Amino acid sequence: MAKKDPYQALRFREFNLFLIIRFAMVFAWTMQFIVIEWEVYSLTKDPLSLGLIGLMEVIPAVSLALFAGHIVDQKEKRGLLMKCLLAFFTISSLLFIVCLPEFQESVATNLVVWSIYGLVFLGGIVRSFISPTIFSLFSLVVPKEAYVNGATWSSSVWQIGSVVGPAFAGFSILWFGVHWSMFVIVGFTIFAFLMLTQIEKKPILNKKIGEKVSDSLKEGLRFVFKTKEVLGAITLDMVAVLFGGAVALLPVFAQDILKVGPTGFGFLRAAPAIGSFLTIITIAYFPITVKAGVKLLLSIFGFGLSIIVFGYSEWFILSLIALFFSGVFDGVSVVIRQTILQLKTPDNMRGRVASVNSMFVGSSNELGAFESGLTAKIMGSVNAVIFGGVMTCIIVASSGFVFPKLRDLDLSKSDENE
Repeated sequence: MAKKDPYQALRFREFNLFLIIRFAMVFAWTMQFIVIEWEVYSLTKDPLSLGLIGLMEVIPAVSLALFAGHIVDQKEKRGLLMKCLLAFFTISSLLFIVCLPEFQESVATNLVVWSIYGLVFLGGIVRSFISPTIFSLFSLVVPKEAYVNGATWSSSVWQIGSVVGPAFAGFSILWFGVHWSMFVIVGFTIFAFLMLTQIEKKPILNKKIGEKVSDSLKEGLRFVFKTKEVLGAITLDMVAVLFGGAVALLPVFAQDILKVGPTGFGFLRAAPAIGSFLTIITIAYFPITVKAGVKLLLSIFGFGLSIIVFGYSEWFILSLIALFFSGVFDGVSVVIRQTILQLKTPDNMRGRVASVNSMFVGSSNELGAFESGLTAKIMGSVNAVIFGGVMTCIIVASSGFVFPKLRDLDLSKSDENE
C-alpha cells in the first residue's frame, strides 16, 4: 500500500525541508537569470547579449563540473550546500548593487553589462557545486523504499521553481523594478540557508575518501556511458533544453514581436508554469512509471512541437497556449528523467553522476540561451525558435532507435523491486 501512497516521501520531516530548500534555491536562481536577461537586453537591445549571459555561466559550470562532483562525493553534503548558498548570496547582493539606478547613472553602460557578465561567471562556478550537492543530499533525507515517490516530488518541486521563478520575475520587473527584484532573490537565498540549518549533518557514504581525482572522474564517466538508460535520459534532456530554448528569447518576443511589454512578458513566463503545475499535481496522484521510456520520448517530442507553434505565432493568445503546453510536456519529461537518475545511480557516485548530468543538461540551459541568441542574430528570432523546435523533434524521434533500452524502460518494475 505504501508504494501507492502519493505522500509517501512527504512523511519524512527532513525531506519536506529539502523540498522547501530546493524550491527556494531554484526559484531564486531562475528568477535571477530572467531579471538579468531583461536588464541586459534593455541596456543593449542586442539578442546576442542574451546568448552571452548563458555563455558566461556555462563556461565555468562545464569546466568545473566533474571536479565538483568528485569534491561532493568526498565531503559532507549539508555543510557544502551551506557554503554554496553563502556564495550565491554574495553574488546576488552584488547584482542588486549593479542594478541600482544610482550605480548605472554613475558608470558607462558597457561597464554595467560586463559587471553583470562577470558576476554571472562567478555564479557558474557556484552552480557547478550546487547541482551535485542537491542530488546527493536527496538520498540522505529519504529512505530507499521511498525513492520513486521522492524523486517525483523532488523533480516536481524543481520544475515548479524553475517555471514559477521566471514567471514571477516578469511580474516583479513590472511591480518592483529590476533592482528590487534582485532584493527578492537575496531574500529567498537567506530563507533557503535558514531552512538548511534545520537539517542534521549527514554521513559521507563514499568509502574511497582520498581517491585520486583522475580515477574518481573516470569511474563516474564510465558508469554514465555504460548505463544506457542514464545516458539516454541525459542526452534527451540536453537536446530538449539546447534546441528548445525559446524562453531565452522571450524578452525579444515581448518587447519587439508581440509588443506586450513587461505585463505580457510576465504572462508569457507564467504560461509554462501553469502547464507544469497542473501536470505535476496529476503525476503525484497518477504515477507515470509504466512505460516511462515511451512517455519520455513523446513528451519531449510534444515539447518541440509546442516551441514550433510559439515561433510561428503572431497572436499573443496562441503564444500563451503554446507555452502552456510546452510546460505540460516538460513537466512530464522532467519527472521521468529525474526518477531514472535517482533509481539508477549508486549512493556513492551521486555527486559525479549529477555533475555529468550538469555538464550535459544543466549547462545546456545556458548553451541553449547562447544558441538561441546566436541563431536569432543570424536568422532572426522567429526562425531561430522554429529551428530549435524542429531540431528537438528530429533528434527525439531518432533517439528512440539509438537508445532502445530507454525506449522500452518501465520504471514500475523498479518500483516493485524496491
